[in-house]
Formats: sequence, C-alpha cells, structure tokens
Amino acid sequence: MSTANDSLPGAPASALEELTISNEASHDEEDQGGATLNATKKKKKKSKKSKKKAGAGASGQSSPPTIPVSQLFPNNSYPHGQLCDYVDDNNYRTTSEEMRAKDRLNEQQLTDLRRAAEVHREVRQYARQIIRPGMDLTTIAEMIENGTRALVEERGFEAGVGFPTGLSINHCAAHYTPNAGDHVVVQDDDVLKVDFGVHVNGHIVDSAFTLAWNDRYAPLLNAVREATNTGIREAGIDVRLGDIGAAIQEVMESYEIVLDGKTIPIKPIRNLCGHNIGPYLIHSGKSVPIVNNNDQTRMEEGELFAIETFGSTGSGYVQEEGVCSHYSKAFGDQVPLPRLQSAKKLLHSITKNFGTLPFCRRYLDRLGESHYYLGLKHLVDSGIVNPYPPLCDVKGSYTAQFEHTFILRPNVKEVLSRGEDY
Repeated sequence: MSTANDSLPGAPASALEELTISNEASHDEEDQGGATLNATKKKKKKSKKSKKKAGAGASGQSSPPTIPVSQLFPNNSYPHGQLCDYVDDNNYRTTSEEMRAKDRLNEQQLTDLRRAAEVHREVRQYARQIIRPGMDLTTIAEMIENGTRALVEERGFEAGVGFPTGLSINHCAAHYTPNAGDHVVVQDDDVLKVDFGVHVNGHIVDSAFTLAWNDRYAPLLNAVREATNTGIREAGIDVRLGDIGAAIQEVMESYEIVLDGKTIPIKPIRNLCGHNIGPYLIHSGKSVPIVNNNDQTRMEEGELFAIETFGSTGSGYVQEEGVCSHYSKAFGDQVPLPRLQSAKKLLHSITKNFGTLPFCRRYLDRLGESHYYLGLKHLVDSGIVNPYPPLCDVKGSYTAQFEHTFILRPNVKEVLSRGEDY
C-alpha cells in the first residue's frame, strides 16, 4: 500500500519465467502476461547471480488456493525470504555471534512475517495465472482476499488481510479498490497494479506487482521492477533514506518507452514513496522516497520496511481523483468521539473488526453494515477516520508499481516477500 508524500520536491500467463534475484538486483527479462518483456534502456547494467533463492511456494497447494500454509509447513517451518548480507561498515554483523544471539530474540516476529509472506506468494502465484482481460475488478479483489483469508486462517486481530486489495489501472497509480456496484473490467491494453497485504499478529507483509498484456509496456514494467530491486539492494542499517531515493531515481530515469511512435522518458512518481511498517500500522513514521530529496533520516536495526516504486509516462506527480474506497481509523489517544449515533455505531464496528488496519466499503458491506454513508462521512469530517482516495497521474498516461517488504535483522537483511516471480 502506497504512501503519498507531498513533502518530496517538485515527492495471464500460466507460467512466468523465473526471475533470478540477487543482492545486486538482477534485471533479467521476465515473462509478464504471456509476452516476453524486452526493455528499451538508455544504459545497460550488469546483473549478478543470486546468493540465495527465496521461497517458491508450497507444493500440494490447491487451485484456487484454499489450504492453510500452516498445514503445508508444519511446526512453523515457513521458508525464509531472500537473505542479503550487510556490506561496508555493517559487514561484521554477518558473522558476529552477538548479532546472531540478538537476532534469535525476534524469532516469533520472524515466524509471523514468514507465514504472512508465504501466504502472499501462494495467493499471488494463483492470481498472476488467473487475472486476464475481461475480468471485473470486484471478482479479482475477492479472489485475492478470499484466498488470503483461507491460507492465513483469518482470526480477528491474530491473522487476516493486511489492507484492501489495490487494483489501479493505467493513469491511476494507487488506492483504487472496487466499491459495491463497481463494474470496471480489465481491458487488453490496460496496465494493472495489484497491491495487497497479509498480517499475522499485526505483522504486515506488503507487496505489489504490475500486469500488462501488451508488449509495448515492457520498458515501463522493467524500469519499475529494477528500481524497486535497487532500493532493496541499497537499503540497510544506518543508510540514509535520501540516498536510497537517489539510487532509485537514477535507475528509473535510465529507461524510456516508445508509445504511438513517441519516445517518452519514464519518470518516478515523486510524491509517492515506500514506508516502514509497525504492528497493525501499514505506515509507521518513516517514508522511503523514490527521488533524491536529501532526507538524512537513517534506517535502523530491527525496522520493517516496504520498498515500493512507481514509474509513469505522465507528469510523475499524482493527485487525489475519484470516489474514495480506502479508509483507516486514525492512530493515537487524542481521537475525538463522534456526535452522531450512526457514527458511534460504525466506529464501534470499525474498532472491533479492523482497529488501525485499513479497510474499504466492501469490508463494511461484508460485515452486514448498511446505511453507513452518513456515519462514515461524519467520522472522516471529524478526523476520526482517514480517507485515502485514488491517486492518479494525468489521464492518458500509464503507471506501474513493484513492491517488497524486508526486515533489517541484526545480522542480515531479509526480503520477506521475495519469490520466483519477482
């Protein structure tokens, strides 16, 4: 799930080629939507072999996925994500017994995160095979969310969906999920961003990918995928957030795309960014820019981050547009109480079922809530609930997104959501 940051300057294929991952962020070609993606690049970069392949999903999973991952991986033996050794001033951490002992203190958190990550991998593997032009967004969203609920064994605040499934098309970059009655259908020439999350005991894994069925969008998807891999590679303990943004921007802007005979530079969307993640908080304070904004804030040991990058053929700047579907209860002790009785009733339901996790109107409908629009508006107007409307670049442009979640363990960086697909 994306973060809009206005403080930044000027801020189905049935099989996919296995994407080889490395600490240096491989940028091999990948089968995406049934077509080989051949990137048009201004400058070439070398790729290196993987140090360790991430979890590839469990054998024995049903199609569609319905078997809980706890049954496929008994005794909490969930696959590790991609493990990346620290470098430079932090390379001592890799072999330090002190750091290894410190790492063992976080065993339960890591187990929860790996369980959530495995759910994400298995659900998205199925989704990437199934999603095709002609499908409506509501069907796609419910397929992903129902699969998540089944595989994570949804149980209140112990495990469940991390946030509403984002299904943003073309110039819409983020925060679009269908409301009731939405009949938007994916078209052959669409560029579709799929962004969903899974949580276990409030530990959220947030990961996103982009699908396109027309070869011409290959450079856009490759640019954003490589930019995300670059951000992950550059991230580490004590690394400045602005330096990560600068590296992402350099990679993104090294690409261009030819559309309708016109060569267009691919721009990072400067007011969208990655973010760190806290317990039951998808956005927890720090933002990871995707342009150079000279932010001197540093990443710290133990922090959980989502690196997500967005590329655009438009202006490289998004604004709120359209009907809102995403919401979350405001965090903090100073949240006022609503005056309207309908708002009080709705707030009780939101607090009971979602807490500070994001939700959408479809989730309220699923709970049996009705006639809640006035109450929801009152909660938003009172600052009790925060709205997150769709974020869009200029009409006629195309945007893409890739995202992974990683944790800065004391002795190694673990890219939890990494899989064979991306």
